[in-house]
Amino acid sequence: MEGGEGALALETGAEMIDYLVRRRVQMDQDELVWSVVAARFAQTDEYDAQGFVSPFACIKAMCHMSGGAVSARICAGEELERLDKSVAAVEAGEIGFAHFAQIANTSAKVGDRLDETTLLRHAGKEGVAKFRETCIHARHAADPEGVVEEEVQSVEMRELTLTDTDDGLVAVSGTLDKVGGAALRTALEPLAKRMGKDDRRRYPRRLADALVEFSMNALDRPNLQVTTSLETLLGLSGAPAAEMEFSLPISAKAVERLACDSSITRILLGSDSTVIDVGRSKRTVSGPARRALDARDGHCRWPGGCDRPAKSSAAHHVVHWTHGGSTDLSNLVLLCHRHHWLVHEGKWQLVRSDDGRMLAIPPATEFQRLPRGPD
Repeated sequence: MEGGEGALALETGAEMIDYLVRRRVQMDQDELVWSVVAARFAQTDEYDAQGFVSPFACIKAMCHMSGGAVSARICAGEELERLDKSVAAVEAGEIGFAHFAQIANTSAKVGDRLDETTLLRHAGKEGVAKFRETCIHARHAADPEGVVEEEVQSVEMRELTLTDTDDGLVAVSGTLDKVGGAALRTALEPLAKRMGKDDRRRYPRRLADALVEFSMNALDRPNLQVTTSLETLLGLSGAPAAEMEFSLPISAKAVERLACDSSITRILLGSDSTVIDVGRSKRTVSGPARRALDARDGHCRWPGGCDRPAKSSAAHHVVHWTHGGSTDLSNLVLLCHRHHWLVHEGKWQLVRSDDGRMLAIPPATEFQRLPRGPD
């Protein structure tokens, strides 16, 4: 190994950590240069001469890297020229390349709306995992619609595969979006806890057992825990994303849907983040009101037709309560998970006509958005 003999001769822990810190700064600096060359290579057609279908595939195979690592570095190389402050921070050892890659990704998403100075201040004191969440908040503040669009795309990427194996087992594999993944983990985590000191099952086994238990028993589902600012709940411009337990931050639109039928805890914080006041209010439609809604609607009342039962449907506010809508029966309708999502993140509009009928209005197509000349 080049330069390895001197490093392997280090004896004390203090010498080792000093070497690790200095070497990591050098490696991060090398990553910057490597990323620029990778981005430049991506603009050539040399990949074709090498027998690959794309520059991305060529780098991934010939450099023995994962797809995510290649994408992050090409993006970093493309954004590097506009991120002078961040480059200087990497070269000074104030942040690592992993932080820089997150800033570059955010820059690629929001362009001139990037607040590089603020992100650098966070990067200098946050670990990479926490900083990734900070960047999502920054992206949501600058481009909430962009974050919603990514979440819409991630929902379209949901998939679950159940495969019967030759020995009678069932192989389960799949991909969920942020909210879907958080909902599954929230439901399974309480059932996956160790059952006493003699429970020696590994976590993957306990999680699998929890999934079977959850599927076979009609248990009350745990609540999803979402922490949001009032600005995010109201969908105001410049608001950060919302925090969700077991998940990355989610968009204001996702919060709006989840808040349709939920319990709200108001926590008022002072300038130094101390709790000044705590209050509770219920937006959950329960008791007699929920029974009346179930009896009236019977099932999901999506205008196009849906037979999902009432117990699998949420109470949707036709006019959301954050916009002055009441929790009266006249302003409520049962919607299954899929159709409830369409109304909020999917940009469909659900309105009640003068004669009481529910109408579903699809989002405008790109053609409909184009400016039209005189007829």
